[in-house]
Parts: sequence; C-alpha cells; structure tokens
Amino acid sequence: MTKLKNLLLFNKFFIVLLVFIIIYVLVFTKFIVYQSKYNINDTYFEGKITNYAINGDKLSLDIKAKEKLKGTYYFKTKEEKEYWLNNICIGCSININGTLTEPSNNTIPNTFNYKKYLYNKKIYYTINISNFKVNKDNNILAKIKDYFYKRTNKLPNSDYLKIFILGDKSLISSEDYNEFQINGVSHLLAISGMHIGILLKILDMFLSKMKLTKKTIVISLILFFFAFLTNFASSILRAVLFYSLLNIKKIFNLKISNFKVLLLTAGILIIINPFIIYDIGFIYSFVITGGIILNTKLIKGSYLRQLFTLSLISFLFSLPITISLNYEINLTSIIANLIFVPFISLVVYPLALLTFIFTIFSPIFNVSLNILSFFNHFFDKLSFLIVMSKMNIILIILYYLFLLLSFKIKKLFIVVLLIIILNKFIPKIDSSYYIYYLDVGQGDSAVLISSHQKEVIMIDTGGKITYEKEDWQKSTKSYNLSDNTIKFLKSLGISKINKLIITHGDNDHGGEALNIINNFKVEKIILNNNGFNTLEESLIKTNKVTKTITSSNFNMYSLNNYVSEDENESSLVLYFEINNYGFLFMGDAPKMVEEEIISKYKLNPLVLKVGHHGSNTSSSSKFINTIKPTYSIISVGKNNRYGHPNEETITNLSNSKIYRTDIDGTIMFKIKNNNFKINTYAP
Repeated sequence: MTKLKNLLLFNKFFIVLLVFIIIYVLVFTKFIVYQSKYNINDTYFEGKITNYAINGDKLSLDIKAKEKLKGTYYFKTKEEKEYWLNNICIGCSININGTLTEPSNNTIPNTFNYKKYLYNKKIYYTINISNFKVNKDNNILAKIKDYFYKRTNKLPNSDYLKIFILGDKSLISSEDYNEFQINGVSHLLAISGMHIGILLKILDMFLSKMKLTKKTIVISLILFFFAFLTNFASSILRAVLFYSLLNIKKIFNLKISNFKVLLLTAGILIIINPFIIYDIGFIYSFVITGGIILNTKLIKGSYLRQLFTLSLISFLFSLPITISLNYEINLTSIIANLIFVPFISLVVYPLALLTFIFTIFSPIFNVSLNILSFFNHFFDKLSFLIVMSKMNIILIILYYLFLLLSFKIKKLFIVVLLIIILNKFIPKIDSSYYIYYLDVGQGDSAVLISSHQKEVIMIDTGGKITYEKEDWQKSTKSYNLSDNTIKFLKSLGISKINKLIITHGDNDHGGEALNIINNFKVEKIILNNNGFNTLEESLIKTNKVTKTITSSNFNMYSLNNYVSEDENESSLVLYFEINNYGFLFMGDAPKMVEEEIISKYKLNPLVLKVGHHGSNTSSSSKFINTIKPTYSIISVGKNNRYGHPNEETITNLSNSKIYRTDIDGTIMFKIKNNNFKINTYAP
C-alpha cells in the first residue's frame, strides 16, 4: 500500500498514465481488427437475454451468446405481444432462428454511423429473428434485474421511470426527446453524476452513523448494483468509481487533487474497456466533470449564481462535443439548465425513486412530468439555434487549450470566441462547387452548393411510404427520412436553402419538404406546372412558392414545361452548367419527355441523374446515345419492391460510369476551376 501511495503522489505518474492510455487505446481499437465468431450464413443461435425493449410491434433484444448480438423481432398479433410482455425476461436463455445482417455504415456524410457504434460495443452482426424460444433462468441477479424492468413497465409513466431507474430511454417519444436535445438538457435524462449525487445524499443520510470505511464499502456496493441495473452505463461507472476512489483518498489521506482522481478513474475504465473512449456518455461525463473540478473556485455566491456558473462551465466544456453531435448550438440552453437541473434533480428524480417503491406517489410524479413537459415545450419555442459546421480536430484542441488558459488569463477568452466564430465561417472560404446525390432510399434528393456557399439549391427531398397501423403496433419512436439530410447540411454550416425545387408531387420526391422547411430558412420553393396535390398545397401555404427558375451562381435551365395529369410527364427536368461541366436532372420524366428534350436541345452532360430511379419507363437507348453522359447516377432504394433499376436501363447506360445510391451511398462531385473529384459513401 505504501508503494501504491508513493506512486500516486509521484507527479510524473499521471503523465506516464496519459501516454500509456493513448498508446493502449490506439493499439486495441485501431490497430487490432476484431472479427465475429459467427459466419454470416449461420441461422441458429443460443444465448441469454441481457436487455430487451418492446415498443409498438417491435421487440429489440440484446443477447449474450458466443459474442454480443442485437436481435429484432416484429410481433404478428396483439395477443403475441401481450404474451411476451409477461413472459420474456432478462437472464432468460433464448434459442433463435433468424438471419444475420452486417450493420451498415452511414451513407450520408457526417451522420450517425450505426456500424461503427455497434463495433465499439463489440457487436458485429444484428439478427432478423424469424422465431424464438425462451427458457427461464434461476440466476438471482438476473431475476432481480428483471423484476426492476417488469415493475417499471407496469407502472404509469413507465417511459420516464425507465429513464431514471434503469437509464433506459427506449420508451420516451421521439418528439419529447428531440425537444430535450434542442434545449440542451438531454444529458439530464442520462443517469449520471447528478443522479448519483442525489442518491449519495439519500444513502449518506441513512448511513450517517457508520464509520467512513464501512460506509464507503456499503455505499460503493449499492452504487455498483445500481450500475448493474443500468447495464453499466459509462456515465454511471464514472460516477461510481470516482466516488469510491475519492473515499479511498480520504481514508488513506492521499494528497492528490480531485482532478488526478478523475484521471485515474478514466484510466481504470479505459484499461478495462478501451472502446469506452468512443462512448458519448463517457466523453460528456469526463469533460464536464473535469471542467467543473478545475474551476471549483469560481462556483461561489448565492445558489442561483452557483447554478448559473455550473451551467456556463458545463456549456463551455461540452461545446465542441455538442457541435460534433448536432452541428448547432442553442444559446438559451444555459438559461434552460437553470430551470431543468434543480427541477429534475430535486423534484422529478426523487419522485421517480419514491414512485418505484411506493406507487402512492404516482399521481405526484405525473404532475411533475407535466410541469417538465411544459418547460420542455416552452424553452423549445424560445430556442436560439446557431448552425455550426463540423469542427476539425485542430480547432477542438486549440479551443480546449485556450479555454483552460482563459480561466487564469481572462483576456484569452476572446480567442475562445474567435475559434468558434472561425469554425462558423470556415465553409464560406471554400471556393469549390459541390453536387451531392444523397442516398434517401427509394426516392430522389440532390443538393448543389456554389462557391463560398453563396447559393444552396436542393432538388427534391425524398420521402417514405407510411402504412396505417393499429394502436398496439405504433411505436413512440418516429423519424423523418430527411433527418440525416438536415444533419448533413448543418455539418457543412448551411442554415439557409436559397431554392427548394420539387420536380413533381410524388411523395418519394417531395414528401420531406415540410421537415426541410421547418429546419432551414428556405427562400423560394419551385414546383412544376401541373395541378397541385395535397403535398404541394401544403407548400403553397408557406407563401414561398414560385414558378420562376433562375440562379445568380449557376447556369440553370428548365427543360420541361409540359402540363399533364400524369405527375411524371410534368416532372421538372433541370440542366446546370458549372465551369463548363453539365449536370442533367431528369426527375421522373418518361421517354416521351426525353424525346421532346433531344429534339429541342443539344446536351452533353458530364453527369446524368437517371430518370425514375432506373425504371424502364425512362432512359431510352435513343436518349442515352444522343446525350452520351460520362457518369450516370441512379437514386434507388436497396432491395426495393419495384425492382429498380431495370436491366434494360443498365444496358442502355453501359457506356457511362454508373453510380447507384443503394450500392455507393451518397455520391459527391467537387468542382474547382476545371477539375472535378468524385467521392462515394458506401454502406
């Protein structure tokens, strides 16, 4: 123990630890490539259920087998769902028949990479389950954990009880959670140091007569059990281990700073699991806690002043992480935290604990959630969002360097602000033109960006087909197909779309237009010349619709003004010239329109956006042989039910280089002067 004490007191120990951790992480997460123990053709699996969630008609399973697996099963009837609500259990053995699927990379740049996320959790395959059988298990810890899950499921407001008791956000509605994110308070829904702090005060009150050593052991065991209930969430592990080490420091009278204890906590967790370094909860938890510890002396004065200082420190230290995740910052989040932090920590969270134990508190807990919902909606309306482009690693390092120095030399805080302003305007320096053919599944969407981002044009938005579901099938989770498009554009620093062109009123071309309008300032919306359907009428109500197609930064031409009851025949056809390179967008125009175009215009595009997703209703051999594109882009969904693209179309395009969004993901053309570069983002 004396040697360990001397080692911890040795100043250079923490420098050596930091260097060791960097090398350790690089070796075990970058240089070593991990492979699955399964074969992609395996169809039968045995394991134990470590976690599950039932939402609508979807059952999600975390399974511990030869390795960790994620499984998905869809209930066929309401009765089947109710049966498994009562009979599935954590710790149960499970036999599965199903097919393995390799997770996909993100096909739109700067968006969530599900494959990498699962890989960092040592999950290499997901299972599409066709049928399964569950057997009960006698493991006492699994039974206790399952009891907690089942109890939260049966109580009113189970979505929030699961959050605050089990750290499980699977049931909270997408709408509510998105508002928490916009308000900058979603971290309060992840069980972390704040919640552990409240729990510690409660435990400390009950165990006040115990000696420090014994009390530390008892509380640490309770906290580790709590971590077990929450599937050892990284933010919980940080709080639990940090508490234990702080008390060891007290017991052995170690003269080391709390910040060094935090570094030691991080080091231990990283050595146990090097992939934890990529966990957002881990990063947020350590960066914010570190910022608070380093600036403890500033947290003084009245309770309100202390709360504001804490909120400001948390905001500043988490800012690059928030920008990297959301590509925008909400300036009102500092004020929002002044309301949410005390209300959740002193009211909502304690009531959640009481409600779980004593159901008599359920009505009061419900009232607190209604108040929380009111604050959430209120601050969402007040939010002041600033779009920020993706920060590069050099700017992030400089930001933290000058932020740390600015607390000692206040004048340097100006440099911190300048770094953020620089990041905001870096995209405006770029003189290149960009054309992105976005992977939006079975639909169309493209974005053209002029030099210095003087003009942004979006052609179509994509859209998904929705099917009517019964109440028992409806999930609390929803998504818009264009959410990834929105995140991507914001990552480029784009907050305004000068022209949103909807080639025609089909849902797979304009179905996401309203979501785009709700997230960006859209100056003009351009529609085709035929009658308006319900979708187009909703766009007209925005008072931004025009028939005029002009551009001050692109040579842009509209080639089809045909009016017809058939949406495809009336589809806008657009031609752009950028530095003498031609880009032709055919929408869903059929062969009849193609004939009309080649009879009127002489075109030789570098790139053809193939009409109607590669259907045989477009791209006739005569049309293709006349315009002779160098590159052909087919926007098409993977394994789509229409069988697109058609073999005849592929044959007609064979003299060009073909890119497909289902195979190549998003396709980008970058043009600078008389040169162009092509990038793809394959799944």
